Amino acid sequence: MNVRVREPRGALLLSAFIALIFQVVPLPGWLSIVRPAFLVIVVIYWSIAAPRAGGLIVPFACGLALDVFRGAVLGEHALALTLVAFLTMRFHLLIRNKPLFEQALIVFAVLTLYEFVIWCIDGWSGHTLNSGLRWLHPVTGGLLWPIFYGVLSRTHRPR
Repeated sequence: MNVRVREPRGALLLSAFIALIFQVVPLPGWLSIVRPAFLVIVVIYWSIAAPRAGGLIVPFACGLALDVFRGAVLGEHALALTLVAFLTMRFHLLIRNKPLFEQALIVFAVLTLYEFVIWCIDGWSGHTLNSGLRWLHPVTGGLLWPIFYGVLSRTHRPR
């Protein structure tokens, strides 16, 4: 018997759209330094919670939208988000069964990988490299992971 499991695609798209808005809204300089990568965290959550709901298409499209909004090299955020989504989808069963603290450490590592890919592409494309403050985004995202997890897990019925 083939029972179709309903994937939470509506919640995924809505949360990705809201995260994209939070990602590009202008903030004062001191506050934008510690702003977590909202879109990346949402992609990580949905890649763990429902990996088949968006696949790799949704992270790629969200990355392209982020490239357009930020005026970055077209495809750099798309590549980094797709890489992050692939890794978290590949190991979603291992990550899902960890305690929330260990998940936060894994999210920190994945966010650091995301920033590293963006940093490499910026360097290779000749863009000016920001200061070392760009590495605060993974720390903030890792610290706020339990909050994001709690909020996003209420948008659908987990399996």
